[in-house]
Amino acid sequence: MNETLWIIFALVDLCMVLAVYRFFGRVGLFGLMVFNLLLCNIQVLKTVELFGLTTTLGNVLYASVFLATDLLSEFYGKKEARKGVLLGFMTLVMMVAYMQIALYFQPAADDFAQPHLSALFGFMPRIALASMAAYLISQLHDVWAFHALKERTGGRMLWLRNNASTMVSQLLDSSIFCVIAFWGVFPMEIFMEILLSTYIIKVAVAVLDTPFIYLAKRFFRKEDAVAEHA
Repeated sequence: MNETLWIIFALVDLCMVLAVYRFFGRVGLFGLMVFNLLLCNIQVLKTVELFGLTTTLGNVLYASVFLATDLLSEFYGKKEARKGVLLGFMTLVMMVAYMQIALYFQPAADDFAQPHLSALFGFMPRIALASMAAYLISQLHDVWAFHALKERTGGRMLWLRNNASTMVSQLLDSSIFCVIAFWGVFPMEIFMEILLSTYIIKVAVAVLDTPFIYLAKRFFRKEDAVAEHA
């Protein structure tokens, strides 16, 4: 059941990346990066069983952020891709800070939401630091690696730069997050299971998104980029 739902969820989310890009262009990709990043940081609190592995739920939405970054890199250049990464990072910092402020407000006597909000957004310094550090470092690496591969291949082999840059960056992301968040918290066996399962799921989405970046290339028109930069 979970596996079927996960595949459907991944395909729907990747299709939405294409739809947002097709109708809203670069601005749509910026918005999608922010939306998926904030939502996946809520979904990541839920653990599920997938293909015999225990993993967090936010991996699908987070992996498609890398697709959006690669689309920005491919069609609008390194500067715009970095801008999208920094926008996502800023909104993540703001969400963490603003939700902590919201939790400090004294709830009304008949309020029912406070304990649930505390469970979702209660400040855990290691988790918050891990999430922000992993996102910023891995995404900036993804932009750099994508363009480095594009230059070395003369703009050919889009599938290679899309997959290679994302897979290495995802390994960075999973490693940084797990080390900061979970090192010393779990026994080494459990720690490695969390790290590997998280990375494997992200790689699966990275492979799945390859046809979608080629579809996006068919949607792309040079005059759109000129108009957006004008």
